[in-house]
Amino acid sequence: MPEPADVKVLEVSGLRRSFGAVRAVDDVSFAVPEGGSLGIVGESGSGKTTAARIIVGLERADAGEIRVRGRSRTPRVRGRAQRLARAREVQMVFQDPYLSLDPRTSVGAVLRETLRLHFPHIDHGRRVRELLDQVGLGSRAAEALPRRLSGGQRQRVAIARALAVEPAVLVLDEAVAALDVSVQAQILNLLADIRERTPIGYLFITHDLGVVRCVTDDVIVMRRGRVVEAGATADVLGGPRHPYTRLLMDSVPRPGWDPERIAAARRAL
Repeated sequence: MPEPADVKVLEVSGLRRSFGAVRAVDDVSFAVPEGGSLGIVGESGSGKTTAARIIVGLERADAGEIRVRGRSRTPRVRGRAQRLARAREVQMVFQDPYLSLDPRTSVGAVLRETLRLHFPHIDHGRRVRELLDQVGLGSRAAEALPRRLSGGQRQRVAIARALAVEPAVLVLDEAVAALDVSVQAQILNLLADIRERTPIGYLFITHDLGVVRCVTDDVIVMRRGRVVEAGATADVLGGPRHPYTRLLMDSVPRPGWDPERIAAARRAL
């Protein structure tokens, strides 16, 4: 993988979001360099998905700032052109691509619709072919409906649609969690290949430490809305300092795994 550059494609500072008395995101800060890959790890309820949704623009923060390539995403934008420009900056790939694809619309039509919205004056047919090749599907997939594709193929379509707008940041929210292990490996290899060829920054939202170990340079660990540990992935997973990080690692089943001990450690935190 390429060495990340000093240029930051994403900077998050002091992000906060509460739902009633619950602080879902509490003073979260991190950065992703150009060509870099950051993992956000935590159990359900840790705040990692809420943070991701705020970054994409699906939720509003109560406080904090988000900058993409040095430009703030905090102020509201007005007008169609500004909204489209902001949407292009950060794209998201969800866990279940079938829910985000229109079952009545072919793969090619999905991509052409995205291109017509954001880049009306380019050769859409040529760009669709390029995108399908980029994600390893080939032009024959353009006529297929989502229900005719496997889970891995649908996820490739979702990635192609996200890449169509040439984002600075790609947020992947449990993007391989619903796939078989062998298909997971194919998608992760695909993402690694894309990263080799583009300056895009990745933000992986996941509970799977194996995915984090394979595809991220850095990682932050979230618990109850706060960052409890952060650093280079190899350092955090190789020598976790926070008890919660150690608990997450101990919770992965392996020979000698003791679920009762893990449950006791969880109660003690």
